[in-house]
Amino acid sequence: MDSELLKQLDPRQLGERLKVARKARGLTQEAVATKLGILRTTLVAMEKGDRRVTPGELIEMAKMFGRPVSEFVSRRANKEPFVPQFRLPPGQQNVTESELVTAAMELESLARDYVELEEINAAVMRPIFPPMYALEVPGATPEQRGEEVAAEERTRLGLGDGPIADLRVLLEEAVGVRVFYLHLPPKVGALFACNDDLGACIAINRNHPPTRGHWSLAHEYGHFLTTRYLADVSFTHDHWGKLAAERFADAFAKNFLMPRTGVSRRLSDAMQALGKERPTIGTVLSLAHLYCVSAQAMFLRLEELKRIPSGTWNTLREKRGFKPEQARAALGLGSAHRAPMLPLRYRQLALSAYEVKERLTEGQLARKLRMGRVATRLELESLRLLNDDAGNGANDEFEPVELNLAELVPA
Repeated sequence: MDSELLKQLDPRQLGERLKVARKARGLTQEAVATKLGILRTTLVAMEKGDRRVTPGELIEMAKMFGRPVSEFVSRRANKEPFVPQFRLPPGQQNVTESELVTAAMELESLARDYVELEEINAAVMRPIFPPMYALEVPGATPEQRGEEVAAEERTRLGLGDGPIADLRVLLEEAVGVRVFYLHLPPKVGALFACNDDLGACIAINRNHPPTRGHWSLAHEYGHFLTTRYLADVSFTHDHWGKLAAERFADAFAKNFLMPRTGVSRRLSDAMQALGKERPTIGTVLSLAHLYCVSAQAMFLRLEELKRIPSGTWNTLREKRGFKPEQARAALGLGSAHRAPMLPLRYRQLALSAYEVKERLTEGQLARKLRMGRVATRLELESLRLLNDDAGNGANDEFEPVELNLAELVPA
């Protein structure tokens, strides 16, 4: 750690960052001071900026707080940390507050790295955030409001009523939302946070099936559209669905991913093509695959639209032991691929910062990519291939052919 770098930093700013990180980790000043071998009053002075931090102390505190040293010495001022915004109910469904804080800190760290990579490449993303929608409208239930907002967003984004193939790419390119797939506690579907410094960021549980992640992403986008600056933890159990905001977000996700007109029309087209009067299990599973949702979500949606009898899904699961994955495999549908942890744009910016701008060492690049050195080198090869001009080398294999149109026209 360079002591000269520390001298150039504003001690008040560094002290504030250390205080926020300490609180986010749930540590007292007494505990940190004891670990450092200093008096509590000395730590208080450090957090106020009245006493400069030594390189050794900074390195030790970064370890205690579970954050990289670079986060504290960055010249970027992060005025609104994510973590204090989260509503973190301790002990909820065997999820501890420390687990959620750790996940939220990782989301914030990735968002900060994303912004840094953009600045290195002079490619700062300009969000195209829509105005926030009112969550409550007189005379409308949360479910009705969710359907209304979903329809408005589909129109605004030019989606029509068709399936959304890659929601992550859509939200990043058309809205400016940063989406990461992280290892989250099993009962947590997603995390969402937004501030003016780091933008709108969503973390999806990468341990969940891809279709579940697709739903969670749409659900969190619903929160973003209505309560943008209230950080959110989305749990997978039922009682949260009783809250108006959660009922809205679930209704939004359902209608955004499976619009009634599009789903109904495509079901009718499939039945007509097969010469069937009633939907088959295969037809419903094919429709679920097309819309990137689970079999359960599609069956329940078609029940709601009265295209199949009410209770069909429960009958299949409980009485007939229906296994969707086996049926998908029999139909040749397969499983959706799991999304990579980092967005493609993030990875390409990291490659540019390393190779073009030469602002990152290989070790720093590996940390930005959250990979080991060997995996980082393999990732670089893949990214280079994506960035190669598709026309390179074409003339080495093919010669241009000149056509005489007059010779091709019969006399």
